[in-house]
Amino acid sequence: MAFCTGLIVANIYYCQPLVILVAKDFNLTETFAGRITYITQIGYALGLFLLVPLGDMFERKKQILFITGLAIFALLIAALSKTFFLLEVASLLIGICSIVPQLILPLAANLSTDENRGANIGMIMSGLLVGILASRAVSGGIGFWLGWRAVYFMAAGICLLLIALMAKRFPKSYPAFKGSYKELMTSMFGYIKTQPVLRETSIINFLAFSIISAFWTTMVLFLANPPFSFQTLQIGLFGIAGAAGALAAPLVGKLSDGNNPRKNLMIGFILQIISVALFYFTGNHLYLFVIGIVLIDIGQQAIHVTNQTRIYTLIPEARNRLNTIFMSVSFIGASCGSALGLWLWGRGGWNLFCYGIAGIVLINISIYKFYGSKKF
Repeated sequence: MAFCTGLIVANIYYCQPLVILVAKDFNLTETFAGRITYITQIGYALGLFLLVPLGDMFERKKQILFITGLAIFALLIAALSKTFFLLEVASLLIGICSIVPQLILPLAANLSTDENRGANIGMIMSGLLVGILASRAVSGGIGFWLGWRAVYFMAAGICLLLIALMAKRFPKSYPAFKGSYKELMTSMFGYIKTQPVLRETSIINFLAFSIISAFWTTMVLFLANPPFSFQTLQIGLFGIAGAAGALAAPLVGKLSDGNNPRKNLMIGFILQIISVALFYFTGNHLYLFVIGIVLIDIGQQAIHVTNQTRIYTLIPEARNRLNTIFMSVSFIGASCGSALGLWLWGRGGWNLFCYGIAGIVLINISIYKFYGSKKF
């Protein structure tokens, strides 16, 4: 499950190091070409909201295989697109069809005991995070040597192989919800109203995802311009530093099985603040930048894995719907973060970007303190 999750979620992030190549191919500015990054994330949020709840209603394995098949179609459209508009449409579809990891995670949660649920989620999240971060290195390298279209052809081939693997290895699920699709969707709004932990985790994740997404989108422009002026291949290699940080996910998952998992959130906030400081003072010191990448990704994992483990303990028979709310809000945050990062870069460069995301971390800490003071 960790292996498949990492390779499928990578479809969302292949585009980030390719922005420079896409801009040159379609004769666009890099900022405008960067639209494909947040359009993909908007598609992912739509897919989460519309498709993931069906995992509580239909057999998950069949749903996983069908949606992965649709992802192949979307990736091929991107690879063959002759206009930037068609690439934007394909990016939206790729995002919609890349929600399979959010069907795998509730399946894993259902198969787990209360004692090892956090550890198992952490293990799968480790695969997911390595997929996210390594995808940038793979994409940057293949894009540099073979062109950006080759990345999408490669991704389509990987998904074809994964369909065969998942068909053979994944267990069947037995959904408990017997109502209609309308009743399924309506029930989610009831959970938002009645579950304060769901509200807290979703808001905090919205802001955390906006920070990490803003960073990975904007860092491409930062490294492509003076004083570094790196090529796509070199920029993609920075994803390896993030992938190294992803190895912390299983540990975070185990810690989230304890009596007070909220404490892990503050650890994540502190790591984010330290990483922003390192980014701000990077200058020509790339070692500070690399350390900052590792810390910001460990901080992201501390926040995300902890929050995801917390929501899976709430209502076992509604895990897909709870995950839908949680991850839809998270990726709306990711999309907003990418757009915000591009805007901050355009208005004031890297320094303004660092000020902006530092401010978001402080807002998140305030929300954390607010919910910690309440007795629900």
